[in-house]
Amino acid sequence: MSWGSAAEFFAMGGRGWYVWSSFGVTALILVGEMLALRARRRALIRTLREGASQSAIERIESNES
Repeated sequence: MSWGSAAEFFAMGGRGWYVWSSFGVTALILVGEMLALRARRRALIRTLREGASQSAIERIESNES
């Protein structure tokens, strides 16, 4: 397709609202997924660090007995 102006491009032949809102929703979902992944990663790292600290404490206590 060929557009004569930027306004015609963004209007997408009368379907611009659907096209651009679809792009917007997809972008929001992708950003949300990246943020959720980041939060899950941080939680996992925190859990692993706490587990490592706990097992180190248990080893020290078992060696003292």
